[in-house]
Amino acid sequence: MADKSAIEWTDATWNPITGCSVVSPGCTNCYAMKLAGTRLKKIDSRKGLTRDTKAGPVWTGEVRLNKQWLYQPFDWKKPRRIFVCAHGDLFAENVPDDWILDVFTVMAAASHHTYQVLTKRTERMREFVSRRDLLDDIYTNWYTFSGGAREVQSWPLHNVWLGTSTEDQKRADERLPDLLSTPAKVRFVSAEPLLGPLDISKYLRPLCDRCPPWEVPCRIGCEHCTRLDWVIVGGESGPGARPMHPAWARSLRDQCANNRVPFFFKQWGSFQQVYDRQVEDHDWRRCDIVARETPNGQWLNLAGGQGFHGESVVRVDRVSKKVAGRLLDGIEHNGMPELREAAVL
Repeated sequence: MADKSAIEWTDATWNPITGCSVVSPGCTNCYAMKLAGTRLKKIDSRKGLTRDTKAGPVWTGEVRLNKQWLYQPFDWKKPRRIFVCAHGDLFAENVPDDWILDVFTVMAAASHHTYQVLTKRTERMREFVSRRDLLDDIYTNWYTFSGGAREVQSWPLHNVWLGTSTEDQKRADERLPDLLSTPAKVRFVSAEPLLGPLDISKYLRPLCDRCPPWEVPCRIGCEHCTRLDWVIVGGESGPGARPMHPAWARSLRDQCANNRVPFFFKQWGSFQQVYDRQVEDHDWRRCDIVARETPNGQWLNLAGGQGFHGESVVRVDRVSKKVAGRLLDGIEHNGMPELREAAVL
């Protein structure tokens, strides 16, 4: 929990719930999991949430409600974009519905902030947020908190953005249909770590016949539109990081541009491209030289294979996250949905 964050697309992190479990390849090098099993392992909010393995700390599936942080957003007077459960998953399997309800109640009540909820459990999120009694439960819960209640002026909440992580095509096709069926003012996808080529163009096109014809694509936040409103892309960083092919990031940038969807390029991660065989060396005469010059590097092809052969082979070299930076073809991409006025309890 911090009222400031180094994560480029948010202002603060809020961890009312910590703990998680590994569900897909994107979890392998989870920074929160590694921290919970190393530097933070003796802190009450993380203690016992991981187990030691030969590959390092791994989530046990245990989750924890940190009541001391539940009401933190009320203490932050300046409006912020807040990443919810940055060290866990609000919709993880072992999180009780009552805990999720508490978090939604605080998000509705501390309505001067914008909340960014990111999950890999889109089916559970859809089912929970689609409950017909959810708004009544928020009223009742807030009354329990404060001894009084006020009216929520809009639903879904204007200040809650719902998103999912999609590291590859398989996960995108599994999770994005659920996300697009979830009531939300803003829906977004985080393709980080991006581990393979990703075509999400069909999820970026507006599916709405309610907006005026001159608003194509649909305006951001249209309650009748079922497209994605925002795309975040990033490579993996840290020990054991897996490289991202530049063509994967460029493709998502272009898909967003073609559909006028905000695009945010977060980082290259722990690798940068140092050689493009197709562009720089048509005869493949320098490959051995490049490999010797970059002993910590890897060959990477368009399909994600790390061998020398394949389509669009590049050489990527391991560097620090800072050195790799976040420029894509020399441009910093900071696209973001428009901030909306929050609902009020």
